[in-house]
Amino acid sequence: MHARGETDDHTWVWIPELSTLCTGDLFIWNAPNAGNPQKAQRYPDEWAAALRTMQELGAEVLLPGHGVPVTGADRVHQALGETARLLETLCEQTRALMNEGLRLDEVVRRVHVPEELLARPYLRPAYDEPEFVVRNLWRLWGGWYDQNPAHLKPAPDAAVAREYAALAGGATALADRARELLGRGELRLAAHLAEAAALAAPDDRSVAAARAEVYGARAAAETSTMARGVFAWAAAESAAVVHGTDVATELTRTPEGRRRAAGVISVGLTPAETEAARAAAAVPPPRPGHGGEAAGPRPPGKPGDPTGPRPPPGRRGAAPVPAA
Repeated sequence: MHARGETDDHTWVWIPELSTLCTGDLFIWNAPNAGNPQKAQRYPDEWAAALRTMQELGAEVLLPGHGVPVTGADRVHQALGETARLLETLCEQTRALMNEGLRLDEVVRRVHVPEELLARPYLRPAYDEPEFVVRNLWRLWGGWYDQNPAHLKPAPDAAVAREYAALAGGATALADRARELLGRGELRLAAHLAEAAALAAPDDRSVAAARAEVYGARAAAETSTMARGVFAWAAAESAAVVHGTDVATELTRTPEGRRRAAGVISVGLTPAETEAARAAAAVPPPRPGHGGEAAGPRPPGKPGDPTGPRPPPGRRGAAPVPAA
């Protein structure tokens, strides 16, 4: 079967004689990858519809695109249904707010996913995240214009930043204020000022140090692989200015940085959570010298509730919007 989802020609497979469903990346033990900010258009509405179709098949085994299988008809039905519901609520809320004539900035701030969905082990925003899905829906239904007229034909970012710096008393003043905001936990606002300071004075090492500090903190605070990657890159850019090196050098200063540079990306469980899941399932840790996860029984879950211990981490104002 074909469905529009992460791509416009996604494939999933139903094997009735085995009561087994192969979802591909329409189910990945993470919040759906429907908003990737660095990829082509995704289709959350059709994605949810495909999940609803799969939900009604009565599958007893779900083989996902990433992660461990889900077994038991009730568990499969619930996992598919709740994943569909997450996408449906994002679509419903975004459509309604766009039809109110709100700007993209306001739509992003006002859309919220129920916490009980995000708490599910297969819907954690560990790779993509709902905020990015809202932006993707805006692009799909309303185009790239965000309803801020200054953004339709804007001045260069660096020119705007120099004006802000001049008003603030210099790029250093902006950088200092960014650090103050960072100290107060206002990371998003701190990033705006740090970015403006660096654009106004791209070769100033003290400004670069502030930008590296702000984006390093942002990377550490994020849950999604996508956000962490973008912010870590920004921090490395500025660290390279401070140290007179390059981005590759700064990205690989730490063991984690070297691991990521080698192409190894894990999403899902933290190491502590992985050990807790092993303990709950009485699964021994891997033997020394053996990579990957130890063999053993899968973590238990209650009948009808696919929320037992989590699986091992994977690798890896527009015109009115019509109702679906």
